[in-house]
Amino acid sequence: MHIRIIAVGNKMPRWVEEGVAEYAKRLPNEMKFQLVEITPGKRGKGLDVQRAIDTESKAILSAITSRDWVIALELTAKAWSTEMLAKELSHWQQEGNDVVFLIGGPDGLSQDCLQRANQRWSLSALTFPHPLVRIILVEQLYRAVSINTNHPYHR
Repeated sequence: MHIRIIAVGNKMPRWVEEGVAEYAKRLPNEMKFQLVEITPGKRGKGLDVQRAIDTESKAILSAITSRDWVIALELTAKAWSTEMLAKELSHWQQEGNDVVFLIGGPDGLSQDCLQRANQRWSLSALTFPHPLVRIILVEQLYRAVSINTNHPYHR
């Protein structure tokens, strides 16, 4: 099984890279992990935000294959408990799916990305800094694996 996170944003601080790397290395060897960074669309005074979202959307969608099971992280989606994530992870593994998580830019994901998603998931009703979402997501994946393998980490 391959797990990819496709995230808008690059040039992350070292603490973000180290946090993601720490939890990614804890994932089992049969769970290949990859982080794909998408360059944010240009934003600023006098620039069209929708154009930035469309630019990001094209890059995100081009990084997804037709066989990928796609989960869009979206604030308004249903929140899952860690136990629910563990059940989903087990299901994805049984189905033999490669799983892709989408993390949008400051203005979220485009409608095209949301329509491509097989599932939508809200990490929390709270708003997190985009760099921190990467770490939270990988840590939760590791925690879900821990639940599924009866590892004591989850306690």
